[in-house]
Amino acid sequence: MSVGLMALLDDVAALVKVSAASLDDIPAQVAKTGTKVSGVVIDDAAVTPKYVVGLDPKRELSIIYRIAKKSLFNKLILLAPAALLLGYIMPWIITPILMIGGAFLCFEGYEKVHSIYAKLLGHEHAEETAAIETITPQELEDMRVAGAVRTDFILSAEIIAITYGTVADKDIINQIIVLFCVAVAITIAVYGAVGLIVKADDLGIHMAKNMRNKIANAIGRAIVTFMPHFLTVLGYIGTAAMLWVGAEIIIHGIPFLHHILEDIGNIFADQAFLSWFIKVLVSAICGIAFGAAVALLLHPLEKLYARIKPLFKKKEA
Repeated sequence: MSVGLMALLDDVAALVKVSAASLDDIPAQVAKTGTKVSGVVIDDAAVTPKYVVGLDPKRELSIIYRIAKKSLFNKLILLAPAALLLGYIMPWIITPILMIGGAFLCFEGYEKVHSIYAKLLGHEHAEETAAIETITPQELEDMRVAGAVRTDFILSAEIIAITYGTVADKDIINQIIVLFCVAVAITIAVYGAVGLIVKADDLGIHMAKNMRNKIANAIGRAIVTFMPHFLTVLGYIGTAAMLWVGAEIIIHGIPFLHHILEDIGNIFADQAFLSWFIKVLVSAICGIAFGAAVALLLHPLEKLYARIKPLFKKKEA
């Protein structure tokens, strides 16, 4: 009995050591995943402020909190369990899901590039504001929050899928902890940054008007002047990140394209930064091409839906 008990205790001790070693590796796994999803995170932080701009400044932080709370719910309650379930039942489906998400990011990036190009040429379409003018501020806020949550859901799905792909070969406890840590950390980081970005101009106005120190006044005026330009640049960075990350996801899912991209990077292997930059640039260009291809498929469907939609309304009436 004593020998059997000692053997059992040795097995338990060995299991504890293995588990402890596995848990010690979690920070490294979280950091590795954070690097992989950085492009999506940048895009998320760059996209979200536009849903708050133009609304009551007193409601900005409340609106961001509403979006962040829904984002965290989606990651922890819907997306992470779905990734774990699919990874267990159909592990082969993770790569296609990632590629579909990558195609969506490329499409969104292409649409933004196309919009910027049209604006520079003076061919942009006037925004339809009549519907907005006839709704209440609360309805407008709800509409903005719903739009932000929809966009965030896609980006969150991409983040969770990439995270799961990073830890797919680990044990289930490890997967759950890493998914939980990444979901919470990224949500706090993204919406904390968005809150700071959105309220920076208010801080600048306060410093410019209410502080007696001339240096503080000057800093406040500089912040107010700088923020619109910063938001514009942030939008461009977000667009570039969408194209880069989306294309890399698609390329990594297609072996021969992945090898070509690696071969391009290896040409400049002795210069790490240049190698990385060339690969990012090539990925971004491919992202525009992928996005254009998706647009060619979707735009006819959108036009068809626009024609069919009134028919359904007539039947309902």
